[in-house]
Amino acid sequence: MSEQTKLAAGKVRITQVSSAAGRKPGQKETLVGLGLNRIRATRELDDTPAVRGMIRKVAHLLHVEEAS
Repeated sequence: MSEQTKLAAGKVRITQVSSAAGRKPGQKETLVGLGLNRIRATRELDDTPAVRGMIRKVAHLLHVEEAS
């Protein structure tokens, strides 16, 4: 990670709002990778391209907000 990326990287707070039951293969695993395992579970993660990609994959199951 470059110095510029480290300075620009903030935090993002994600909350699971829908169940992963009955979803396409890989979506449940993506939620587990984000540290979510049940509805209303919340995590605060670094805002990196990898995390943003995972969020994009399961965006319909999450509520995302910028954290300070």
